[in-house]
Amino acid sequence: MKSHRCYDLVPTSSKLVVFDTSLQVKKAFFALVSNGVRAAPLWDSKTQSFVGMLTITDFINILHRYYKSPLVGQKTVYLQDSFKPLVSISPNASLYDAVTSLIKNKIHRLPVVDPLTGNTLYILTHKRILKFLKLFISEMPKPNFMSKSLEELNIGTYKNIAVVKKNTPIYVALGIFVEKRVSALPVVDESGHVGDIYSKFDVINLAAEKTYNNLDITVTKALQHRSQYFEGVLKCYKHETLETIINRLVEAEVHRLVVVDDRDVVKGIVSLSDILQALVLTGGGDASSKFTQ
Repeated sequence: MKSHRCYDLVPTSSKLVVFDTSLQVKKAFFALVSNGVRAAPLWDSKTQSFVGMLTITDFINILHRYYKSPLVGQKTVYLQDSFKPLVSISPNASLYDAVTSLIKNKIHRLPVVDPLTGNTLYILTHKRILKFLKLFISEMPKPNFMSKSLEELNIGTYKNIAVVKKNTPIYVALGIFVEKRVSALPVVDESGHVGDIYSKFDVINLAAEKTYNNLDITVTKALQHRSQYFEGVLKCYKHETLETIINRLVEAEVHRLVVVDDRDVVKGIVSLSDILQALVLTGGGDASSKFTQ
C-alpha cells in the first residue's frame, strides 16, 4: 500500500458531481439521486475553493433534525449550514496514507485533490481501495493471515449490534444512524433472525420518492421502494477466512456482511472499514503479531 499512489486508483473516466454551497439541501439530494452518486464535493463561489463534502449521512442528520418542523415548505436549509468540512488527499500520496486518513477521520469518501489547480479529480472510497488491493494481492504470494478466520483475526464488531424490527418506524431508524454512527441496520424478527437490512443508502430513496415528510412509516414499508435487483442480505460466519470475506465483499460490491450463526441469528457486522483497518494495521506493524502468528 505504501508503494502505490492514490493516482493509481483514479479511473480514466468517471462521473463527479459538484454542488455550490448556496444550493438548497432539498435540490442537492434530488441531484444526488438523479445522478446515481452517493456524495459530492462542495464548491464555495466566494472563496473559489472546495470546502466540504455532502453525503447521505448529512441527509440523514438533516431529516432527523428537522422532522416534525418540516424540512419542506417553511424551513429552507442551504448547504452552507450542513456539510462536513473537507478532508482531502493529494494524488501523489500513498494508498497507505489514504486508508489511514479514511480510518482516522471516520469517513467513507476521500476526495483526491490536485494540489496545483485545487480541482477534485476523483473520490476514493473503501470499496474502490479494497477492489484494487484484491487485484494486487492476487499477483503476489498470499500472506498467511488471508487463510485465517474472522474469529482468529478478531475482525468485525460483535458487541451492541444495532438492529431494527420490521415494524420499526423510519424516524427511529434514522435516530439510530445518527446516535450509533453505523451505516446499516439488520432487520430482525423477534428471535433475532435476520431477514433484511436497512442501510444509509436506502434512506436516499426517501428523496427519490419525495416521502421524507412521512418518517413514521415502517422500515419494511420503506424497503418496498428498493430496487428489484436487491439480492438479499449478504451474510458470513466467524469461521470463514479473511480471503473468502474479501472476495465476497468485492464481488457483491457491498459495504458490509452480516455475521450470523447457523440459525441466521445476527452475531456481528464486518465492514469494508474493518477489513481495511486490519490490512493497514498489518502493514503498519501495530497488529503484526496477530496476523503473522
